[in-house]
Amino acid sequence: MLAVSWRWLIHLKTTSIILHDSLLPKYRGFSPLVSALINGERTIGVTALFASEGYDCGDIIAQSKSTVRYPIKIQNAIRLLSQNYKELAIEIIKKIAEGEVLKGIKQKECEASYSLWRDEEDYRINWEESSEQIKRKVDALGYPYKGALCFVGGKKARIIEALFVDDVHIENRMPGKVIFVRRHQPVVVCGKGLLKITDIVDAETNISLLPLSKFRIRFN
Repeated sequence: MLAVSWRWLIHLKTTSIILHDSLLPKYRGFSPLVSALINGERTIGVTALFASEGYDCGDIIAQSKSTVRYPIKIQNAIRLLSQNYKELAIEIIKKIAEGEVLKGIKQKECEASYSLWRDEEDYRINWEESSEQIKRKVDALGYPYKGALCFVGGKKARIIEALFVDDVHIENRMPGKVIFVRRHQPVVVCGKGLLKITDIVDAETNISLLPLSKFRIRFN
């Protein structure tokens, strides 16, 4: 049995092979691709491994890697991983068809890391972070995910697109405040750097919130 992209524990009675979208032993667990992109990993990939009692802890059969260049939308990262999935699936099925006994290599526990399950709070933007970190979060949580979350003038909003803007010296730096409005698009102060919000929608209605109703507004 070959298992790919599921959300529940599986009780197995046969040898099973898992395809997991991270380069194990890093990013065991939930939504590993999202976590890897938010962290700015330069290499992503897929691991084929034997199923085990602990999730994503089994012996590694093979891996396939892709190089990432930022900024990158998660849709594009998923396309890269699709090729990694394809490569591994063909390799494994070919070996099985030829009667080859699949062998695995034990994971190095000292190098293991985990990616936690995500809920609504994990979509929330922390404006104290740098513009690079926030931009990666916006891109990693875009479609098919809900979109990075913030509050604008008390409204729950999703940021769909944001662009880097050259930073300026701010004497009383307050992350989240709008510093400029350029072509009706707000430029928001980050912990380090600035981001211009070019696409933002109401989280409930999906209607664009641009242009903003006023200049003096804070993103929370």
